[in-house]
Amino acid sequence: FFLSPKQHHLSSQQPTETMSNSSGIQDLMAAETRASQIVAEARIGRGDRMKQAKADAQELIQIYRAEKQKEFDKNVSTSGSSTFSKELQADTDKDVSMMQAQFQSNQAKAIEILLSKCCEVSVDVPSARVRSTQKEYGAQ
Repeated sequence: FFLSPKQHHLSSQQPTETMSNSSGIQDLMAAETRASQIVAEARIGRGDRMKQAKADAQELIQIYRAEKQKEFDKNVSTSGSSTFSKELQADTDKDVSMMQAQFQSNQAKAIEILLSKCCEVSVDVPSARVRSTQKEYGAQ
C-alpha cells in the first residue's frame, strides 16, 4: 500500500489523463455531429437554391416565349403574310394540276402494264425446283 513518490505521482495523474482523454473523445464526437449537421444544412440549402433557380429560369423562359409569340403574331398579321399564303397556295395549285395532267397522260400506259403482268403466266418449271424434286423422290 505504500507507494514511492514516483509511483504516487503517476497514480495521481492517471485519473485526470483518463478523464481528459474521454473528454477529448466526447469533444471530437460533438464536433463530428456539428460537422454532419452543417453538411446536411448545406445540402438542403443547395437543393433549395437549385429549386429557386429553376423556378426563376422557367419564369424567364415563359416571359421570353410570350414576347416572341407577340412578335410573331404581329409579323403574321401585318407584314404580308397573306401575300406569302397566296403564293404558297398558287404554287400548291400549280403542282396539283401538273400531277393531275401527268396522271391523265400516263393512266392508259399504267393500266396496260398492269394487265400485261397480271395475264402473263409462265408455265416453265425452274431448273432448281426440278432438281430438288428429283432429290426428294429420287431420279426416275
